[in-house]
Amino acid sequence: MSLQFTRCSFRYGRKVPVLNRLDLSIGHRATVLLGPNGAGKSTLLGIAASWISPTEGTVTWRGKNPAQSKAQAAYRKAVGWLPQNVKPMPGLTVRENVAYIGWLKGMSRSDAWDASRDALERVRLDSLADRKSHQLSGGQLRRMGIAGTLVHSSEIVLLDEPTAGLDPSQRQIYRELVTNLLSDVQVVVSTHQTEDVDTMYDHVVILDKGQVRFEGDTDTFLSLAAPGIPEARRAEGAYMQLIDSEE
Repeated sequence: MSLQFTRCSFRYGRKVPVLNRLDLSIGHRATVLLGPNGAGKSTLLGIAASWISPTEGTVTWRGKNPAQSKAQAAYRKAVGWLPQNVKPMPGLTVRENVAYIGWLKGMSRSDAWDASRDALERVRLDSLADRKSHQLSGGQLRRMGIAGTLVHSSEIVLLDEPTAGLDPSQRQIYRELVTNLLSDVQVVVSTHQTEDVDTMYDHVVILDKGQVRFEGDTDTFLSLAAPGIPEARRAEGAYMQLIDSEE
């Protein structure tokens, strides 16, 4: 199963394209999308989530193209998305927010309500199900967002900068959550941080200036680091080699 981008371009107005005829196939269990700020990572995931449409080109999941009206609902149900900024519905409880996302994805109200309980259990927020969502901490709000990607039985989950602003204890909870998700869904995580690349992901994509600079398995990526670099900094070293080589 792969998320396929074919000749995808995107531009805002008449500006330089954020993405330029990008071809990419993401079919691994755990993929990290690395790149500096402004590289086009959020735009790419926004297109993958069918939140925005490419200026040209297509994106498909298992042959489903969200640009085709007959396939759009099935595509959106299969693809879960956590944007950078999680904005809960005002006045709703945590469980109501998660159930609402399921309803937006085409589930019946009763099915969405029932599934929301299991989704919250998976992200360890079931004890806060009845709390008003605006009372959650930043880390808890992200976990509620992840529950929203799971409530409609996603086949692939897109997480856009999920650890930005989290403290070390919250990042550890996130790592454990993602590891647990990999038992039954594919995960794509965008970030500009190289921590955990070697322990959490089996596939690496480097995006810079709207172009794929590297795409391959984690071991091949790490081997690009300069000789003699400390083990703990191999991912950072490999990343900088790729980005610097294009400057």
